Amino acid sequence: MSTLFLKSVGVFAKPHSPQAAKLVPQLIQWLTQRNLEVRLDNEAARYAGMFVGLDRTHVAEGCDLAVVLGGDGTVLSAARAIGNRQIPILAVNLGGLGFLTAIKIEDFFPELERALGGGHRLSRRKMMEVTLLRDHTTVATYQALNDAVIAKSNIARMIDVDAYYGDAFVCSYKADGLIIATPTGSTAYSLSAGGPIIYPTVKAFCLAPICPHTVTNRPIIVPADKPVRAVNHAADESAFLTIDGQVGSPLENGDTVECRASDFDVLLIRPPQKSFFDVLRQKLKWGER
Repeated sequence: MSTLFLKSVGVFAKPHSPQAAKLVPQLIQWLTQRNLEVRLDNEAARYAGMFVGLDRTHVAEGCDLAVVLGGDGTVLSAARAIGNRQIPILAVNLGGLGFLTAIKIEDFFPELERALGGGHRLSRRKMMEVTLLRDHTTVATYQALNDAVIAKSNIARMIDVDAYYGDAFVCSYKADGLIIATPTGSTAYSLSAGGPIIYPTVKAFCLAPICPHTVTNRPIIVPADKPVRAVNHAADESAFLTIDGQVGSPLENGDTVECRASDFDVLLIRPPQKSFFDVLRQKLKWGER
């Protein structure tokens, strides 16, 4: 990617962020000085003093590069909006841990300059296609970058979920829920539930039960060459399916959630000379020599 072929930059911004409110006008000026079209989502448009911007899916329709100002949640939302368009994402960390937003504010404009000149480094992350089936009929289809979570809706009651890998029965979980995570999502909710960290390019899924009744129900990693199916046995609307912690649907008894490797990849622009292990040491406070 070079400025010769780059015509439009989409901007996705975190809501209620003083840092984003300061950065958006600077970014617009920086891009317009380089004769680039700027497409703003609704949040970025408000920071720019406009009444309304574009729906995020419409931002993605016309941009060659996506700039995300926020935390990992904003990246997840932008990634779903971008879908299969193969648009590189330059994400600036305005949030907390920021496993996906590895670029610091002070490095933002130098890294943006590097990206426009084609000197950036890309990390290709595989998404997961999640299909909700009811009576063998597709009710909804989602693209997830992090995970699909089946969790209880009621305060105290556990739920029952049967899990399958391909045609093989894995086990029946009695737990507060079940997380089916991608390698990218292994450092998110799955990690909090005791799941392992998976290197981003490994082609695998992790099944991590949430507070299982049987303490020997431990997280398990399976290859992503077959679908993972989870059948809900909780009463209607006693369980809920959540995608990347942001969108989803209430579940009925007998609903099946099928997860398989997506045809879509998310392209994340990463800082030069910074490995995945550098990020882990920084974000998780691992020891250094």
